[in-house]
Amino acid sequence: MLLVGAGNSASEIAMELARSRPVLLAGTEIGHVPFRIETRVASVLLLRLVRFVGHRVLTLGTPVGRKLRPKMLHHGDPWIRVKPKDVLAAGVQRVGRVTAVRDGLPVTDDGRTVAVANVIWCTGFHPGFSWIDLPVFDEQGDPMHERGVVSVEPGLYFLGLRFLYAMTSSTIMGAGRDARHVVEAIAAGHGASAHRRLSAAA
Repeated sequence: MLLVGAGNSASEIAMELARSRPVLLAGTEIGHVPFRIETRVASVLLLRLVRFVGHRVLTLGTPVGRKLRPKMLHHGDPWIRVKPKDVLAAGVQRVGRVTAVRDGLPVTDDGRTVAVANVIWCTGFHPGFSWIDLPVFDEQGDPMHERGVVSVEPGLYFLGLRFLYAMTSSTIMGAGRDARHVVEAIAAGHGASAHRRLSAAA
């Protein structure tokens, strides 16, 4: 059994499957949270610190946030519950990235052909913007906006995107703040439109 992708889902699925069969996990190491989140110390202190940093420090309003954002947009999240040693202890074998197929079998970036009967793709997902036929995307395919407000196309807004404003933008805590900003922008726009109509009528 080969799992392609080395994110959170793949690591946890690999450990589950390794209880009953040989499992290979393909993909590049993407880092991990360096403490156990289920401990009392982590839940009381460390997670609060992480949330504070992700919500208040790593934002588009800070130099460090602006520097980190491009890297976070196109990379997977670090492992949260699972640590690399947990995966190895479960009997999961790590292999390189799958870059090709040879004779119907996956080939890793070091040229190794992996002889497996089953492959599970855990390579994540990407937003489906194909239905938006407007010039509002950059060279990377990311929406061009300011905290979710698309200035070049009035009436178009985005919410829930990775790092829309902060590292927490795709979480409930961050999406709430972003939604408030978008609603205020919509209300301000309607107010400006009403003012223009009244001025024109006068």
